[in-house]
Amino acid sequence: MPNSKNYWTQQRPDGKWESKAEGAKRASKVAGTQAEAWAHSRQMAAEKKGEAYLRGRDGKIRERNTYGNDPYPPKG
Repeated sequence: MPNSKNYWTQQRPDGKWESKAEGAKRASKVAGTQAEAWAHSRQMAAEKKGEAYLRGRDGKIRERNTYGNDPYPPKG
């Protein structure tokens, strides 16, 4: 089940970068650079206490930031 607190940054087919809430059909921001879209994803995730994911051109997650209740480091 998608978590709307999480935001993804990924490249679009047209070469631009988008910041999109998880499960959303439309991007919340379309930017010309990866850095601009990534900054927006981090800001939105921080406001909603979710996670921000940066997906590289190869489709793999390059970076991930957690805001709010981060279980790391584990107790013990």
